[in-house]
Amino acid sequence: MSLMFIMFLSVLVVTCNATKDIFILAGQSNMAGLGGVYNEKWDGDVPQECKPSPSVLRLNAKLVWEEAREPLHRDIDTRISWGIGPGLAFANEIVRMRGGGGGRYVVGLVPCAVGGTRIEEWRKGSRLYNRLVKRSIKSVNNGSVIRALVWYQGESDTVREEDAKAYKRRMERFIHNIRSDLKLPNLLVIQVALASGDGKFLNMVRYAQLSIKLPNVRCVDAKGLRLKGDNLHLTSMSEVHLGIQLAHAYLASTNHHFNYTQIS
Repeated sequence: MSLMFIMFLSVLVVTCNATKDIFILAGQSNMAGLGGVYNEKWDGDVPQECKPSPSVLRLNAKLVWEEAREPLHRDIDTRISWGIGPGLAFANEIVRMRGGGGGRYVVGLVPCAVGGTRIEEWRKGSRLYNRLVKRSIKSVNNGSVIRALVWYQGESDTVREEDAKAYKRRMERFIHNIRSDLKLPNLLVIQVALASGDGKFLNMVRYAQLSIKLPNVRCVDAKGLRLKGDNLHLTSMSEVHLGIQLAHAYLASTNHHFNYTQIS
């Protein structure tokens, strides 16, 4: 065993036990990420912004911290092959802006997204909701703090008009419940306004997302980001750009200067 490898393991052990700023990643397929997935297989190409770092960890499906690598959701939703999502670009940008590379500042990511899910499937008491709460609670140790829930979901709610009409009410209820169950009444929620949808009620869901005015809820608009050939999922570089914008939204909100960001 080489000295370099032993040093790497030592840094990783220290980092896994370090105090972390924790971010919950939840929603559906564009949060989990299908960037670089073609014919149901990921091409393995990792953009520079998504490269692994000792400063960015992932809580895996067994509730164990490990170095974060793409695809972040590979063992969370195992029905399909995942690729690049916004999570690692988001975390790496926060580390870069904080000046905390090399494990001096540690970000912990808690992937929870599941593809093809409607907001109603995340209602309090559901399997998805309960797993999100469980994973979030298990992520907090050694003084670590949950800093935000990053949410990208709603494409499946564009299919039926009744779901689209109910989206704002259901999302606001979800935010209230998750804050209550995590005992974080001021938890920052950064949601993504949709770039695409499964059905014809896309604009109705987008309007609901953009009109939520609850305290400490921010919105990053994905409209205009490049889509894959299915006209539903973001490309790898679109996921990267989104992740960076989400990071800037988080950093700006912590400085009380952020209200709304549109991606150009």
